[in-house]
Amino acid sequence: MKNNRIPKFKNEKKEQAFWASHDSVDYVNWKKGKRAVFSNLRPSLRSISLRLPEPMLEELRLLANKRDVPYQSLLKMFLSERIQQELRLRPHGA
Repeated sequence: MKNNRIPKFKNEKKEQAFWASHDSVDYVNWKKGKRAVFSNLRPSLRSISLRLPEPMLEELRLLANKRDVPYQSLLKMFLSERIQQELRLRPHGA
């Protein structure tokens, strides 16, 4: 299987136009491809301000201390679990 050379593009728009009308199979030997693992990538984080009642925050800190994790990490775990639970209960668009 002979692969063609991928041309040099003047800009992204020209490259998009090229790939919209050409098949990558003619330019890349996908059988030689290897799966890339980016283990050090972290999801983008956004800081928010969240007001919690003092007793709730203290309980969260106690629970986090028992698990030996930072309370903010525990809060993210709790939120993630609940979000997944809600998504299973109510399918998207319902």
